[in-house]
Amino acid sequence: MSGHSKWATIKRKKAATDSKRGKLFAKLIRAIEVSARQGGGDVNANATLAAAVAKARASAVPIDNIERAIQRATGEADTANYDEVWYEGYAAGGVGVMVQALTDNRNRAASDIRATFTRNHGSLGEPGSVGYLFEKKGYIEVDGSEDDVLLAALDAGAEDVRDTGEGIEVITAPTDLFAVQRALVASGLTVTTTELTQMPRTTVAIDAGNAGKVLRLVDALEDLEDVQAVYANYEVPDDVMAALAAE
Repeated sequence: MSGHSKWATIKRKKAATDSKRGKLFAKLIRAIEVSARQGGGDVNANATLAAAVAKARASAVPIDNIERAIQRATGEADTANYDEVWYEGYAAGGVGVMVQALTDNRNRAASDIRATFTRNHGSLGEPGSVGYLFEKKGYIEVDGSEDDVLLAALDAGAEDVRDTGEGIEVITAPTDLFAVQRALVASGLTVTTTELTQMPRTTVAIDAGNAGKVLRLVDALEDLEDVQAVYANYEVPDDVMAALAAE
């Protein structure tokens, strides 16, 4: 997870200043709409919606945009009908990849995702070919000392706390995500990311020869209109990650 999360952090910092910001906002709003339509518009009763809203707020999506997205999804305004579809495949080096799509055109999404795998040294697999390598978890990034985070998070029911060198990661069961988040905030810590994620059960170490191919595939998939999130079970050595981040 750490390799993937480090690359995601690097990309979030870059996205704050480049042209991808608008596309990111659109995807975050789409996730809010789908979550609200499926589970209702009350963030206190819909954990998936709460996670989508938290992620949007962390990326500086205006609150008015968030509220309008919830209104559209709950019937107070017109909205497109998006379906959630999962795709599974492999990247270079045997890395497993799961792709979450929110789309109003399944044929377009499947065609674009398959072509992207093929162009980037990967292959799209059958349903179930990769999913067993991942499990749904709550994921929180926190600024602060590891000891302070450990005390607050574990007391609130977190499963694990990890120092990545870039910050502290807190892992929870999906149902405990927001209880742990509230405990961290109440302890005076700064929470920078709160989301539901697909966490690898095992990881694949990749060398410099495959790292670029894997990360280019992940980036290309995330850039597709219908793709909401991409999860992969790779680990990249720190020196290779640093070189890639500098590009």
